[in-house]
Amino acid sequence: MTTIAPGGVPVAGDLAPDFTLRSTADTPVTLSSLRGQKHVLLAFFPFAFSRVCTEEFCEMRDHWDAFARHDLEVFPISVDSPHALREFKAKHGMQVTLLSDFHREVSAAYGTLFGDAGFSNRGYVLIDKEGVIRWRFVEETPGTRREHTELLAEIAKLA
Repeated sequence: MTTIAPGGVPVAGDLAPDFTLRSTADTPVTLSSLRGQKHVLLAFFPFAFSRVCTEEFCEMRDHWDAFARHDLEVFPISVDSPHALREFKAKHGMQVTLLSDFHREVSAAYGTLFGDAGFSNRGYVLIDKEGVIRWRFVEETPGTRREHTELLAEIAKLA
């Protein structure tokens, strides 16, 4: 289930479009179920096992304590199948729960779907506990990414 913003791509200050996606734990995750409980960082990425994506999430894994200090859920999202994402998570010992946007609806709703290529560009959406987008950044190309220090600086603004 995806609720797409009526005006198109959501921006800071908008209520985050709700969705339910299958997780690497083989359970559905519904964004709105976290309202009032946790801040959320959605980290859209092109494909599991690609070089930049692997570097990005291994760096996050290596600095996980810095992310865990915040009242935050981090959900990397790609168009890969749940099975591929489970393998990616296991191979690299990641702590996060990855979400599969196999039907590309959530990537489209958040404005990260990369043209007609059928995969998501790399993008970040930081959502506060009330479900409001506080920061959004989409990379110019899928081969670039934010460093964990920049993500943590944006997360710290929620405190």
